[in-house]
Amino acid sequence: MDYPNRGAAIVTGASRGIGAAIAKLLGANGYSVAVNYAEDEAAARGVVDGLTAAGSRALAIQADLACEPDVLRLFQTAERELGPIRALVNNAAVTGGFARVEDLDGAKLARMLAVNIAGTILCAREAVRRMSSRRGGAGGAIVNISSLAARTGSANEWVHYAASKGAVDSFTIGLAREVATEGIRVNAVAPGLVETGLHAANGEPGRLARLSPSIPMQRAGTPDEIAQAVLWLLSDAASYVTGSILDAGGGR
Repeated sequence: MDYPNRGAAIVTGASRGIGAAIAKLLGANGYSVAVNYAEDEAAARGVVDGLTAAGSRALAIQADLACEPDVLRLFQTAERELGPIRALVNNAAVTGGFARVEDLDGAKLARMLAVNIAGTILCAREAVRRMSSRRGGAGGAIVNISSLAARTGSANEWVHYAASKGAVDSFTIGLAREVATEGIRVNAVAPGLVETGLHAANGEPGRLARLSPSIPMQRAGTPDEIAQAVLWLLSDAASYVTGSILDAGGGR
C-alpha cells in the first residue's frame, strides 16, 4: 500500500496500550515510526512487525527516558535510520503505583518524576533542536500525553502521578509559546479512563468497571480513540492549534 511520506515520528512508550495504538495509526498515515520501549523488546518488535507488514517503515529502539544518554541515542538512532524527525509523541509514563501521599515510596516517586517530567522535557528538547527553523529545521509537531488526573487530582490513588501530568500541561503551554514562530506546534492530549493493562498492572483489574459509571458517556475510552486525537493534533488540520490540552475523557 502506498502512503504519503510524512517523515519520521518518535512515539515513546509505544510497545503497548495507547503508545502502540498511536504508533500503528501514524504508520497507517504515512509516518516512518520509531517505536520506543524501555524493557519489553518482544512487544515493541511485535508493533514494528505489524507496521512493516502493513507497508510502513518502523524501528524498535530501546531507551530509558529517565537516562539522558538514552534519550540522545533514541533521537540519533531514529534520525539516522528513518530520516528527519517531524513528529514526537511523548507517551511514556509510569504511575508510581497506587498510594496515598503519606505512604509514598521515595525511590518510586523519584523514578516516576524522572520518566514523566524530565523524560518528556528531554525528548522535547531533542525534537526542538531538530525541528526548529532557528536551527535550520523544517518544523514539526509535538504531542504530549497528559491525563485528566492533572485536573481531578486522583485523591487516594495517585496524586503523585496527577502532579506529574500537571507539570506536563504547564510544559506544553510554555514550550508551545516558546517555539510558536519556529515552525513547531506543541499540544497535549489528556485521556481519561482508557482500556489498557495499566489498571491491572497497578493491582486493580476491576478499576474500569468501578469508575465507568462516573463518566458521562458511561464507558472507558479505547487506545485507538486517543490515537485519533493525537493524529489530528499532528496533522495539518490542526495547523492553527498550539499550546492546547485536548481532553479525551468521555465528558469526565
